[in-house]
Amino acid sequence: MKEVLVVYYSQTGQLFDIVGNIASAMKDKDINITYLEIVPKNAYKFPWKKDAFFDVFPESFLQIPIPLKESDPEIFNKKYDLIILGYQVWYLSPSIPINSFLKSENAKKLLNNTPVITVIGCRNMWIQAQEKVKNLLISCNAKLVGNIALVDRHINHISVLTITHWMFKGKKDRFLGFFPKPGVSDKDINNVVVFVPSVKEALRKNNFMDLQKKIVKLGAVKIKPFLILADKRANLLFSKWANLIYKKGEAGNPKRKKALILFNYYLLFAIWVIAPIVFIVFLVTYIFMYKKIIREKKYYSSVDTKNN
Repeated sequence: MKEVLVVYYSQTGQLFDIVGNIASAMKDKDINITYLEIVPKNAYKFPWKKDAFFDVFPESFLQIPIPLKESDPEIFNKKYDLIILGYQVWYLSPSIPINSFLKSENAKKLLNNTPVITVIGCRNMWIQAQEKVKNLLISCNAKLVGNIALVDRHINHISVLTITHWMFKGKKDRFLGFFPKPGVSDKDINNVVVFVPSVKEALRKNNFMDLQKKIVKLGAVKIKPFLILADKRANLLFSKWANLIYKKGEAGNPKRKKALILFNYYLLFAIWVIAPIVFIVFLVTYIFMYKKIIREKKYYSSVDTKNN
């Protein structure tokens, strides 16, 4: 009997639908599925209040852990043949609950010398968040063997409007009645099972060597070169903002509130003004950066680490 553990934190329910579809399709007479939901001691309420949404920015980006509720101890007393780790991206980093789990002693115990497949559900930029997760998995002595990234397929500025509607209103419906639905499409959530046969084959053979190449061919990861650049640039700028705001004190501190208001305005300016300019520059320089772009697409589609 192969033992598979599904670890996830799903604030809206979308990520649970994704990993749940994978797990349901994997379950078989010789494959047992166990779920481990990561639950913060102080829950993040959904839908978000605007102030609360921005207030988690510095801790999210700086990957500062929080206390988690205790889980069934029996889960941690078993050795798993595969762990499926589902996570959201918050401010270009793994969500605070998942980051907190990966920095825990329980994670080190569970993940030690264990194959891991990461499953991401996000708006569009996940590449640098995955790099951070890779480092966290290395610190747990885990073996990253696969990655599936499901994103909102609509263009950047449309997805900004629709995801904002969803985050603050709590309804995954059409903004103003005519915009597309926010988040990962129902079609992609349902079609995630296409990757399962390859995963089951690797699990049964206990050989994950070529798994990522197989599922990439099936569409598990699709790299947009411009978003590689945008993600890197945004991480540099977010680092400055996060450290500045974090130094202003804890939530509720008046100085922190003022800094977060400025960050809010910066974010709007970056999305609606800076990003289009960067995109134009990217298009102009594309031919000169072609070889680098090809190398980066290959790397970020893989489960390799930069230390390899």
